This record gives sequence, structure tokens and C-alpha cells, in this order.
Amino acid sequence: MAFARHSCGGQTIAVALHGIEPATFERCALIRDWLGDHGLDRVTLLVIPARDLHPVGERSPEMVRWLSERRRLGDSIAQHGFQHVRPQRDGPARRMLAHPASLRWGEFVGLDDDETRRALHAGWRLLKLAGIEPDGFVAPAYAYTTALREALSVKFRWWAGLLRVHTAAAHAGATGREPLAPAWRLAAAGPFSRALSPPLVRAGSLLPTRTLRLDLHPADLGHPRQMMALEWVLKRSCSQRRAVTYRELAGV
Repeated sequence: MAFARHSCGGQTIAVALHGIEPATFERCALIRDWLGDHGLDRVTLLVIPARDLHPVGERSPEMVRWLSERRRLGDSIAQHGFQHVRPQRDGPARRMLAHPASLRWGEFVGLDDDETRRALHAGWRLLKLAGIEPDGFVAPAYAYTTALREALSVKFRWWAGLLRVHTAAAHAGATGREPLAPAWRLAAAGPFSRALSPPLVRAGSLLPTRTLRLDLHPADLGHPRQMMALEWVLKRSCSQRRAVTYRELAGV
């Protein structure tokens, strides 16, 4: 069911649902319904093409149908990496020296130009074959490399970083030209991060920015305190801001 869009001058709210794959599909569908109950008729859905190298179209036709329906109702679909995690092919010494977050989520970190293009385009092909061709791209953990940014304009209309949503064709490899729109997320890893992130998200929603960006993950459903903070933000913001997708923010 589509909800009427609110208008509030030029202020907008852009919510992105990360980590959509067959294993998280049920949680993601619940979150999307919950967002709809709060009046968000536009959400950006970040889909992992081949988690564990299993094409999404083969593993969950039901999820593909859901994504197609969500697009028909106004959501935008983005490719979220290829496998979402970095292949563990580095030597033990390099793994010990690398940042843990980079190893777990920085899928494109350490790949050369050819490896980057192959992974990027393979993911795009798998989603297109499933009938859910993405219009944009979001790197896992927003971990971009020069090679990745340069390759994005071949297949994608936009890509999103931590601070901005970029138009891929016009700004391949460039940053800082689009309006500032930082993404706020509820941290799921570590008790300290979980305790700190709800007040930070509330505070971020109070800033007088033109666009409020919120990142949601399937694991957020398992943390009631974080969901309560998010509900507080949505109740306050959805009546004052117009819901948009990342594609609309990019103007493509």
C-alpha cells in the first residue's frame, strides 16, 4: 500500500534499508512494512547480488517478486556490493594488520582495477537477470576506492557515500560537489556503539539539514532501544519532511 507523501518546503527524508538478501528477506520485509506504517512511501533498497556466491534470483524468487513490487510502488533499488564481504584471500600477516571493519565489510578494498570491474559488473548482471536491474550503487560500509568510483559510471546512474549522494555519470571519481547529506545509522556491533548511537541519531535528526538520511539494517530489529529511537525520529520527521529515494536525491 502506498502512502500519501507529505510536503514541507524543501526538506526531505531518505531512508535506506541495507543488506537485503534471501537470509534477511523476512526481516527486511517487516522493516519495510513498519516504515510504511510511519508514512514512508519512498525507501531505497540495498540488495546484495550474490551472498556466498549464490545468485539472488535463483535462491529467492519470492524476494525478487517483492523487490519488483516495491519498485512499482516507488522504492529505488541499489546494488550493495557483490558478496557484501571481502574475499579472504590475503595472507595472515596482512589480515592481522588490516582494520577489522575493512576486512569484514570493505569488499572492494585491496582489489585492483580489473577485479573491481569484474565484481561490480557481475553483481549488476545477476540483478538484471533476476529482473531487478539496480539504478544505483552503495558500497558495503561506504568503503569506496578510486577504482570503484571510476567504474561506477558504466552501469549506474548514482552512488551514495557516507556524506553525499553522487550522480555517477556526471561526477565519476569526483566527490564534494553534491549537497551535504550525511547518513545516520543505529550501530548494531558492540555494546558501546549500541548505547551511543540512539542519542546520536536523535540529535542528527534535529539538525537543520535539507535532507535527513537514515540507514537501517536487518539486525536493527533485534535491538528494541535502537528501534525506539528510530521510531521517535520517524514520528517527528515524517510529518515535516517529504520522503525521497537516493535516486531522487541524485536527480536522475
